[in-house]
Amino acid sequence: QERLVESGGGQVEAGGSLRLACEASGFSITEYVMRWYRQVRGQERELIAGITVSGRSRIYDDSLQDRATISRDNSKNMVFLQMNNLNSEDTAAYFCFAGSGTIEHWGPGTQVTVSS
Repeated sequence: QERLVESGGGQVEAGGSLRLACEASGFSITEYVMRWYRQVRGQERELIAGITVSGRSRIYDDSLQDRATISRDNSKNMVFLQMNNLNSEDTAAYFCFAGSGTIEHWGPGTQVTVSS
């Protein structure tokens, strides 16, 4: 079964850091663009970071610019999102996405809660 599973979420104090991980199973991420999205309760899901198949290009939402790093380890079939200097506006459910052409996979999400 093809699936993505996120981990690394939790509660953290403002100013702290978290490293989210996403592990794929049932398929290889080698040919997939990988992205992280987040969704605040009651709002739409938004793209916050992406990394190309090669890993040479990355994009970030302005809200995370200079505070986040997306990376991938194809040998482990995983993608990561390191987030630093977290604030209350980063509180959300974080979702991993894998896309290749018309094929898409989503993880169930992991909750990040930042307390002040």
